[in-house]
Amino acid sequence: MDRREFLRRGSSASALGLLAPDALGRVMTLPRPRRRAEVRDLVLAAIDAARRAGASYADARLSRVRSQSVSTRERRVQNISSSETVGIGIRVLRQGSWGFAATRELTPDEVARAARQAVEQARANRRLQRRPVVLAPVQAFPDAVWETPIRVDPFEVPIEDKVGLLLQANEAALAVKGARFVNSSLFFHREETTFASTDGSFIRQTLYRVQPSLNVTAVTDDFSDFQSRESVEIAPVAAGYEHVTEAKLVENAPRWAEEAVAKLAARPVEPRRYTLVLHPSHLWLTIHESIGHPTELDRALGYEANYAGTSFLAPPEQVLGKFRYGPELMNIQADRTQERALATTGWDHDGVPADQWLLVKNGIFVDYQTTRDQVAWIEQLTGVRRSHGCSYAESWAAVPFQRMPNVSLLPGEEDIGVDELIADTDDGIYIVGEGSYSIDQQRYNFQFGGQLFYRIEKGKLAGMLKDVAYQSRTPDFWNSLDRIGGPRGYFLGGSLFDGKGQPGQSNAVSHGCVPARFRDVNVLNTGRSRA
Repeated sequence: MDRREFLRRGSSASALGLLAPDALGRVMTLPRPRRRAEVRDLVLAAIDAARRAGASYADARLSRVRSQSVSTRERRVQNISSSETVGIGIRVLRQGSWGFAATRELTPDEVARAARQAVEQARANRRLQRRPVVLAPVQAFPDAVWETPIRVDPFEVPIEDKVGLLLQANEAALAVKGARFVNSSLFFHREETTFASTDGSFIRQTLYRVQPSLNVTAVTDDFSDFQSRESVEIAPVAAGYEHVTEAKLVENAPRWAEEAVAKLAARPVEPRRYTLVLHPSHLWLTIHESIGHPTELDRALGYEANYAGTSFLAPPEQVLGKFRYGPELMNIQADRTQERALATTGWDHDGVPADQWLLVKNGIFVDYQTTRDQVAWIEQLTGVRRSHGCSYAESWAAVPFQRMPNVSLLPGEEDIGVDELIADTDDGIYIVGEGSYSIDQQRYNFQFGGQLFYRIEKGKLAGMLKDVAYQSRTPDFWNSLDRIGGPRGYFLGGSLFDGKGQPGQSNAVSHGCVPARFRDVNVLNTGRSRA
């Protein structure tokens, strides 16, 4: 439908109230928020029932998760969806084994039944478990509150305004000669969680996540080639609707369209070794795949093997404090406290306060990502008794487990930007924006593409390239790093949907970084055309 028809239908539907179809297609009203006192009674009743059933430890998470997405293509609305889910998940330890149960029926009797079921599951799991779970100590937080700082609640902004903005941005892109197709979208997420545990914590948190995006495709007159440009500089963040306003989709759309058209005339890359200057809008994804995932402790010890593999950073006793990830100028920080970052929170789903620590210090790998039940695995090596607070579950119906914090390349001491890196490079390629990629099961061998590619000759950009991908091994690549930018070049990229686990769960995570230069990296030509 076009915008006029959408507005007509939308105004009629809004008069009916907030409606949603169930699994059978029947229309049902969504559940209303419960009173704060009622929520408190339910989570406390859950852990009390678990304790009376024999649990040595119990926690309960009552959560309400709401998501909304709006997407358009050219001059039409393509999709509008809204989802909301409410329920409670109860996790217990009995004789050193985990048990978990969840329910969407929020009554005292049903919550108590689910708690007893979790204890029974723990009892059954004990028969197959080799060693008991040991939880790292944690401080009690009996009345804690945390919320993502926002200025404008995205769920209070009318759908009509969101659609109007996207169609206006599309029109601005289509006004560029050669731009044939354009897709744009907005995604919003709000997660309200109440957590209680037998450790004495009672924590209420509300998280917001927002992502605006636009993708332009240009096509040659004879239809022999097409090239796309995505708004990768507009990363998803933990913020309110103000991030959509700040993104300036309408103002930036013509530039993105022009760059898509320019890619049609780009020269195919000559495959060989080059010096690479990587813009942060590209480098964040390389950090995610080659540093973020390998430093997850469950992967390193083989507990996460079926979904995207394990990690080359193993065994811990042979790599912790010994393995050289990169040069001395390389410092990688894990962080659950960073402003606007997607994995930022007040407390994790173990009730552990947000932490900040180094994974790589002066090029040496020094620590993993951990949860309360993982600390004992490496305590003798690290001397650290506290969890780094990396426990997270995507909903009330999911089991919390180790998920990635924000993982970032810290700026260098010299406050330089990407222009200085290019000016200091004789023979190279400058890459902007993330693209397709491939990496092996142990996060060791990889290949990365990108959005925009420019030839660097004697310190200047010398035209656009296409069909570029670079290939390396993780330690070889990071040890080829020879210069990085300073604070003024810092950029926060990220993903709303980082998959892990079986059954699979999604986690949102950000990666901050600065422009960086890598020497002598193998570059491939991925297209049918050749230089």
